[in-house]
Amino acid sequence: MASMLEYIKIILQKVSFDPRLFEKELRKAIRMLMPEEIKKLRLWCYERFSSNHQPILDRVFLIRASVS
Repeated sequence: MASMLEYIKIILQKVSFDPRLFEKELRKAIRMLMPEEIKKLRLWCYERFSSNHQPILDRVFLIRASVS
């Protein structure tokens, strides 16, 4: 059985065509994951999506960092 993190990665890949949906799903994912999983997700997202969604990633993960 796949982990929640792996499931979230699949979802984000599938919705990456739509910036609004991508951000919505990313925010939802962060609420569901443990801190260590969020770090892994952050690295993966920047490797995979920074060319298309850099502002979204910065906004979502910066907000998350300031809250932690």
